[in-house]
Amino acid sequence: MVLWAPLLGALLLGLVGYLCLSMLLRRRRPREPPLDRGLVPWLGHALAFRKDMFEFLKGMRAKHGDVFTVQLGGQFFTFVLDPLSFGPIIKNTQKTLDFVKYAEVLVLKVFGYQASSQDHHMIHSASTKHLMGQGLESLNKAMLDSLSLVMLGPTGPSLHAHCWHEDGLFRFCYSVLFKAGFLSLFGYSADKQQDLREADELFMKFRRFDLLFPRFTYSLLGPREWKEVDQLQHFFHQRLSVEQNLEKDGVSKWLGSMLQFLREQGTAASMQNKFNFMMLWASQGNTGPTCFWVLMFLLKHQDAMRAVQEEAARVLGEARLEAKQSFTFKLDALKCTPVLDSVMEEALRLRASPTLLREVQKDYVLETASGQEYEIRRGDKVALFPYLSVHMDPDIHPEPTAFMYDRFLNPNGTRKVDFYKSGKKIHYYSMPWGSGVSICPGRFFALSEMKIFILLMLMYFDFELVDPDTPVPPVDPRRWGFGTTQPSHEVGFRYRLKPTQ
Repeated sequence: MVLWAPLLGALLLGLVGYLCLSMLLRRRRPREPPLDRGLVPWLGHALAFRKDMFEFLKGMRAKHGDVFTVQLGGQFFTFVLDPLSFGPIIKNTQKTLDFVKYAEVLVLKVFGYQASSQDHHMIHSASTKHLMGQGLESLNKAMLDSLSLVMLGPTGPSLHAHCWHEDGLFRFCYSVLFKAGFLSLFGYSADKQQDLREADELFMKFRRFDLLFPRFTYSLLGPREWKEVDQLQHFFHQRLSVEQNLEKDGVSKWLGSMLQFLREQGTAASMQNKFNFMMLWASQGNTGPTCFWVLMFLLKHQDAMRAVQEEAARVLGEARLEAKQSFTFKLDALKCTPVLDSVMEEALRLRASPTLLREVQKDYVLETASGQEYEIRRGDKVALFPYLSVHMDPDIHPEPTAFMYDRFLNPNGTRKVDFYKSGKKIHYYSMPWGSGVSICPGRFFALSEMKIFILLMLMYFDFELVDPDTPVPPVDPRRWGFGTTQPSHEVGFRYRLKPTQ
């Protein structure tokens, strides 16, 4: 073995050198998209991209057009920024463009979970069964109960519940949605007060992991931060263990069915624990931040606030909350809120920025809507960034940076789905949940739990900004491409339960 070591080392060094050389020598071939490798060998444009993805891609589009290839950390990404050309990429039926393998690498790195080839289908199948229809109604009921517990406490509102409380709006929304979502999915013990303490501890750890998440994904952490991420991963693997789940009641059928599938496949308990961490992140990483933006926009646009309040009063009636009671809420009303639906869709248009990635399995020819063809090399990535190419396109959405609560409403109050680009009706006019094989499987539950929270706030609480002149904060540029964006700074607000009449 000692004799083989120098030879293996030389072969490895040669392989690395060959790969680096091939990247350094890469040139644009005929019919390929414009190639921009950047000035830094191997890294390419990685630093500028990670600093502010949105501004970087705006600059690249201005320089190269709607289709271009850039080098980012030793990999080549072809961005397609013409939404009329999205169809062939999203609907690719030849399996030339693969999402699953790329996702498997990512979840292994971030959550420690080693996915199998059947997991993607399993998650979508369980989500279709338990996060839609009757399954969704049951989970909505669990979410309402959990929100009552988190927002009112185990014994209902106290004598001091009608006093004003101050908090950060982002922290408030994120913590409430996270804790209620966690309890709805992972169940309860016999001690509700202990459940709340556990949920609160989990949120603090989750928030710390969340803050490190963008740089962790890009491998930009310092030594101490790498150690902290490792400790946080270990913490969640322990606290979300399947062994602890067995001691709880009310574990969601959605989560339970997926864990049963893994057990039947012979998946080790330790890997099931990591799966639970992945599902916690997938289900709770975006709902709280989204609700922050919704409430922030409503507070800054009183016409929108009045319209949603009037709709809530019409479909839900008068809200009365007596001492030691939980929230009362007609869940069927969630199907009758077109104004709130438009508000939610507009907030997501303005603040959701997912990146859709596909790995090219063999040389691929992309035909754009204009008829131009581009050849994409095997091993490269094809990327869509709908926030820039769709959500901020003034042709599709006039005044794209403005919040218009009725943008997705027709004059008769029905949902608007007809949008156009260059005079052509466009299918992909809003993509906060992704699309195609990578569309968020839990989007229906996520939307329902956010709507329940927003309606509870409007029905049962008075709330306002500490400083009414506080503007809507800008987006933290480090969060571009990671689902719902987050604000660059906190916003103070005060809230109280509405006094009983």
